[in-house]
Amino acid sequence: MDAKDALAVTDTHALIWAIDGKRKRLGKHARRLFDRADEGKGAIYIPTFALAELGEACHKDRVELALPFEEWTRAAFGSGKYLEAELTAEIVYAAQRLYAIPERGDRLIAATAVVLDLPLITRDPEIQKIAGVECIWS
Repeated sequence: MDAKDALAVTDTHALIWAIDGKRKRLGKHARRLFDRADEGKGAIYIPTFALAELGEACHKDRVELALPFEEWTRAAFGSGKYLEAELTAEIVYAAQRLYAIPERGDRLIAATAVVLDLPLITRDPEIQKIAGVECIWS
């Protein structure tokens, strides 16, 4: 899969629930996007900031992956199910317009969806109002 096959950008909680055996915690539409990626029918962007938060959660034993974090990440990107959304200057510029979102990570993740012009998998309705991106959950 490559960028043309992208379905959405994920936030950290959605990613963790999708990969940590808690997929039922996801909203129906959010779960369907992760299922489509698993079926090879598209890919989901993981923002750099969400990847960093996942790494911290693994380090603190809050999330357990089937492989060590770096190996899991390389395998996930290699599988085509997930695409790396690098933190670029354009994303930082977009985040500067989103200070109504109080948390830096949420701002950067929302800005990633804005710059990539893709929906965001999140259960946070405030992000949709502030960032003006489609949010997918229920």
